[in-house]
Amino acid sequence: MLSTVNRVLLGLVGLVLIAVGGAVLAAGFGLGVPSWWPFDGRDDVLLSRADRNRWRDEGWWWPVVLAALAVCVLLALWWLLAQFRRSRLAEVLVDSGDGEAALLRGRALEGVVASEAEAMDGVSRAHVHLQGRRNAPTTRVNLLLEPHAAPAETLSSLTDEALAHARDSAGLAALPSEVRLRAVKHRAERVS
Repeated sequence: MLSTVNRVLLGLVGLVLIAVGGAVLAAGFGLGVPSWWPFDGRDDVLLSRADRNRWRDEGWWWPVVLAALAVCVLLALWWLLAQFRRSRLAEVLVDSGDGEAALLRGRALEGVVASEAEAMDGVSRAHVHLQGRRNAPTTRVNLLLEPHAAPAETLSSLTDEALAHARDSAGLAALPSEVRLRAVKHRAERVS
């Protein structure tokens, strides 16, 4: 989600900057620009004194400007803070039963689930990604299936074995998971 938002925002900002910069360059070189464009010559200013003073006496002007700027600043801060948020869970909080808690490395749990999933019949490769909070993790599992694998049986085995073992060993009440299955690309077999 974050990479999609980044791409869309950067794409929109880039398009706006290219359009405005191209129009300013075109006007600066004396090329034709649209009639509504405020800058239309080499010695022209982007906003004239009359344009800058036009809305000052309106009672709604400054609140609208300040609100729009505040929204822009809040969106920019949200975007900046989202860049530092980790998408991968670093550790899982394990209740040891004696009132103390232990920390389990997220990559270790991912590796164990992936290796157990790859050991199942019909699974060529497995990739596990741990997300969520330390006390309520979720998993995203991508399985690459061999041509002979039955998806329903593979999903059932993954749920009953690998994910159940991970949930029980970490002492979690639940381990919600999203599983994506893909088939290995292979050549068609010849029938003779």
